[in-house]
Amino acid sequence: MLCVSVLTAGCGTKTTSTSGATAGKPVNVYLLPKQKGIAYFTSCDQGAEQAAKELSDVNLVYDGPTDGAPEEAASLIESWTLKGANVICVSPDDPNVLSPAMIKARQQGVHVLTWDADAPPASREFFVDQATSEQIGDALVDTMAKDIAGTAAPTDATGKVAIVTATLTASNQNEWIKYIEDRLKKYPKLQLVAIKPSNDNQNVAFQVTQDLMKTYPDLKGVFGISSVAFPGAAEAIKQAGKSGQVLVTGLSTPNDMKPYVMGGTVKSVILWNTQDLGYLTVYAAEAVATGKLKPGATTFHAGRLGDLKVDGDKILLGNILVFNKDNINHYNF
Repeated sequence: MLCVSVLTAGCGTKTTSTSGATAGKPVNVYLLPKQKGIAYFTSCDQGAEQAAKELSDVNLVYDGPTDGAPEEAASLIESWTLKGANVICVSPDDPNVLSPAMIKARQQGVHVLTWDADAPPASREFFVDQATSEQIGDALVDTMAKDIAGTAAPTDATGKVAIVTATLTASNQNEWIKYIEDRLKKYPKLQLVAIKPSNDNQNVAFQVTQDLMKTYPDLKGVFGISSVAFPGAAEAIKQAGKSGQVLVTGLSTPNDMKPYVMGGTVKSVILWNTQDLGYLTVYAAEAVATGKLKPGATTFHAGRLGDLKVDGDKILLGNILVFNKDNINHYNF
């Protein structure tokens, strides 16, 4: 069990190894989440481990800061580079902090991929993307409009809405916000009144949502656009006794949101298969390290996921899922 010395908390790194059944040395793959210990990334790790077991030449290490600190994540990248990593897969919380370490790793001959969230192209070779930012932004707004409108046409949805994000430096969420704002133009009666960070802390998301409801007594909807912000916002609405009055939707795992969906606080949950995202990332890492995936490729075979589209330097998982009372109990992640 690897325990990386640069971490000051949350040590206890999980290592999954597969015996090298192919010629040559094993591929050492390091998987770095934004924050270790939250359900979203734990489920990604489960998929990553499935891929590592299927592939015969991968040693997988999953670790990350337990508080989401980008400085600790950058230190891990530096440490793994010195340890002889073949591939480092990074979900960057703050690309400005992480990019220098990623570029340095590449200069030392390490393959660097991003997954879940992107960084400047110079700092990585490919981005394993769960869905396009436009698809995510459109799905969030369309779902909110439908939930607020109820039996009326979604374009008749009316009221003030707010966004609770993770951090103001989260590159992927800032992209989603851009497309949320653009998609809201389709619904002229919906007014975005605030964008608030939660520091990717559920208690902070709870407090922020409480404050939003006090500041805007006529608030009609809240977007919780991180897997931590969404349940925090939902809990605030539930405890305020405003379930059904203030609609909340966002991005989180179905297991985290089941109580709120079945209890009536949340009508819809938006996400993708997080286990598949981790699975795809490890397959991509192994393929880049062994030369099976090179710049200019247009498709990529990823095990049980089959052939996936490669658009330039982006590998797209795709297939956004919408969970509600009718289907959420069919999923377990």
